[in-house]
Amino acid sequence: MSDATREKIEAALRGYREPYLGTDLFTASAVRELHVENGRVSVLVELGFPSGGYADELSGALRGLISQVPGVREAEVRVGTQILSHAVQRNLKPLPGVKNIIAVASGKGGVGKSTVAVNLALALAADGVRVGMLDADIYGPSQPRMLGLKGRPSTKDGKRIIPMVGHGIQCMSVGFLVDEETPMVWRGPMVTQALMQLIGDTDWDDLDYLVVDMPPGTGDIQLTLAQRVPVSGAVIVTTPQEIALLDARKGLRMFQKVEVGILGIVENMSTHVCSQCGHEEHIFGEGGGERLAAQYNVPFLGSLPLELRIREQTDSGNPSVAADPKSPIAQRYRDIARRAAAQLALAGKDYAGAFPKIVIEE
Repeated sequence: MSDATREKIEAALRGYREPYLGTDLFTASAVRELHVENGRVSVLVELGFPSGGYADELSGALRGLISQVPGVREAEVRVGTQILSHAVQRNLKPLPGVKNIIAVASGKGGVGKSTVAVNLALALAADGVRVGMLDADIYGPSQPRMLGLKGRPSTKDGKRIIPMVGHGIQCMSVGFLVDEETPMVWRGPMVTQALMQLIGDTDWDDLDYLVVDMPPGTGDIQLTLAQRVPVSGAVIVTTPQEIALLDARKGLRMFQKVEVGILGIVENMSTHVCSQCGHEEHIFGEGGGERLAAQYNVPFLGSLPLELRIREQTDSGNPSVAADPKSPIAQRYRDIARRAAAQLALAGKDYAGAFPKIVIEE
């Protein structure tokens, strides 16, 4: 096959804008192999975000494009995933056993941040990667209940804590260490120290992503976490109403000040769907999350409804993505998770592990 035909194939691929990355696959450095011989074309695409439930769709779309090029008799497109470790704040190093940390934050409580966080973690895992969940809300830990976990974590050496596992997610929370009804009456420094121990003393097992359910607010605890935890990117959760947006802006600016990239905005409780008649209305306002994303030039990852089933499933320890993987709401969570992971894939890589350590011996 001529070089001109190969160029047409490349042009066809460059003309395809991958929906999650928002760019073509060559610009995203995702095309690893392109072989053309006797009318047969073989392409290997390697995405930097989880693609388990999306690979067939992408493969089919690319095969369709290539097959339209004159002279092509057969096209094979393989789609795989390679999750790399991405850059974190200056002077911090990635955690052992964790490639990337994604912080899920909000400027205030009551916007459904923890529900969004656990479903995003489950959505990432459903696409074939290894995921952990750190419940960083010392005063109101909720992830043990949301993941249906009870009991206490174990340890092999008395120093490192083995995370508990729920729905395939490795999880650590202070909720495992205290009774569910026991109030945490610790002051800020004690909370910060406890969180740093939970993060650093947990024996995370080869995670591609560790999702951190951040405590609500933008006070000293949140700022200290943002400065001392090696975060690869942050997702901001808000509701459409202006009061929530005011606080979400503070959370967004906090991460920007400590040089953590914003992966995007999630608008939760965007609409209310009546469980009886199916009527949908914007009870908290409309379009607030999109306006916030546009104002700060960050991606809008998607919106989620205020729906009875989401609350019921999460309260029962079986969040929507795990309870009903094929439901429309589970597909929304998976779409948002892919968009967030794709934004991280476009960010700077961490190359520290590629260089040898220099040891000076006398």
